[in-house]
Amino acid sequence: MDRVVCVQCPVGCKIRFELVDGKIAKVEGNRCPRGLSYLEDELREPKRVVPTSVKVVGGKYELVSVKTSAPIPKKYIPQLMKKLKEIKINAPVRVGDVILNNVFDTGVDVVATRTVLKDSNCNAPK
Repeated sequence: MDRVVCVQCPVGCKIRFELVDGKIAKVEGNRCPRGLSYLEDELREPKRVVPTSVKVVGGKYELVSVKTSAPIPKKYIPQLMKKLKEIKINAPVRVGDVILNNVFDTGVDVVATRTVLKDSNCNAPK
């Protein structure tokens, strides 16, 4: 049997599964229905939440932490990282601010996960 660790909650169920003709024939180890749903997604199109940071201009910190508001297909992660590397956002930035809207038409946004206030010693453009 093949194995996958479910990451839908902190339990981390070790799911064992068997495929027959490309379809799930047997599943063991998931403690809730989310485990089966996670397995199906992993086999069809794996998705991940992407945490990273973007540059801040005129802030008390040079970077603000961000993450996708929901998992996105893994195939988009390299493109997203490249795009976020090019972004510079002006301070202030607040938790929950949308940094990038509707990433690759997935309906998922990239949002700030911390507040970066404007540096009073800096004259950043608005």
